[in-house]
Parts: sequence; structure tokens; C-alpha cells
Amino acid sequence: MNPLHTGGRERARVLDPVERASEVVFGLLMALTFTGAVSVATAGREEVRTMMAAALGCNLAWGLVDAVMYVVRVAAERSRAAKLLARLRVTTDASAAHDLIADVLPSRVRAAAGADVLETLRQGLLAADASTTRWLLGRDDILGALGVFLLVVVATFPVVIPFAVFDTTPVALRISNAAALVMLFASGWALGRYAGASAWLSGLVMTALGVLLVGAIMALGG
Repeated sequence: MNPLHTGGRERARVLDPVERASEVVFGLLMALTFTGAVSVATAGREEVRTMMAAALGCNLAWGLVDAVMYVVRVAAERSRAAKLLARLRVTTDASAAHDLIADVLPSRVRAAAGADVLETLRQGLLAADASTTRWLLGRDDILGALGVFLLVVVATFPVVIPFAVFDTTPVALRISNAAALVMLFASGWALGRYAGASAWLSGLVMTALGVLLVGAIMALGG
């Protein structure tokens, strides 16, 4: 999200690829901390059922938290955009207005943007309809929050369903881990393609990073 976005034309995707991949990986890692704690040698069906319920309950809770924080972030950034536009409307000095716009640009863009680019942005923002800077939540904001919630929760199922399907815990655990690795790789692949990097390398790096993070979370008592 960008404070320069004033809401006139909604983006085609409610959640961008980075947001989607991040929520999937987050939900997946949370679920793996529960499945990774299952003892292959001693786990009975009751213990497995408890693990499945705990994993789903945890991701339901964190999905809700993430969804609420998504809405908070949208409201904060929209308020920032509205205040920027309000300041631009009362700033008569073009140089000062350029500084205001430059402050909210990414550092690399700010370094490359000359006075002509900043002036074009200023004129475009001043021409924007003031009503588009409303802070009230819209349809896409609600859909975005719902998407965040569902991504975190749905990421739980591929790693816990094997325990419901297979009676043998070692088999279920192997299939669960395989599903998790595939999901981590797919998330990294998607991020790599979005970033213009090597999709294969990004997938492998995300897989390795996910395994390390799960190990660290479990070691820290998560």
C-alpha cells in the first residue's frame, strides 16, 4: 500500500502476491509447530486429535488477529494519504510540496524522481477528488481482511488432514511434511516470479527458510 494511493481506482487484486504468500507461509509455519511436536513413536489417536484441534484453533485466532491488523493498517495508511493531500492543497510553495511527496516515496524512487516527476505527481494529487480520500472502509478492504483470515486458516488443512485420513502416525507425518514442503516451495516460487527473480531459487530458499523457522519456533517453545 502507498499513501499516494487515494482510492480513486481500486487495484485489481485485493491482496498483492507478497501479502498472499506471506499469509500462507505464516499460517503454514504455525500449523507445522503443532504437527512437528507429534511423537511418531508414542502418539495415539487422542493425542493426534488434540494436535489437530489446537493447530486449527491457533490459526483461527491468528487469522482473526491478522485480519484486524490488516484493517488497522489500511485505515492508518488511508488517513496518512488524506492528510498528505490536505497539506498539499494548502501548500503554495511548489518546492515544499515536492518535499512532502518525496517523503512518502520509496527511497530508490525518491532518489530517481526529479522536480518534473514530483510536479507531475503534485498536479495529479491536487486534481484528485477529495471524496476519494475518505477513511471509511470499503468493499475491497473487507475482502482483503477476509482474504487474510482465510489464507492463514486454509494453510492449516494440508498439514493436518493427513492425520485425519491415515491411522498410522508415521505415514501421516511424512505426507504432512511433504505437503508443507510443497506449499513452502510454491510460495517462494510465486514470490520469485513477482520479484522478477529465479522462481526455482526462490522456491528452494523459501523451503529452507521455512524449515529453519519451524525449528527455531519449536526450540523457543512456540
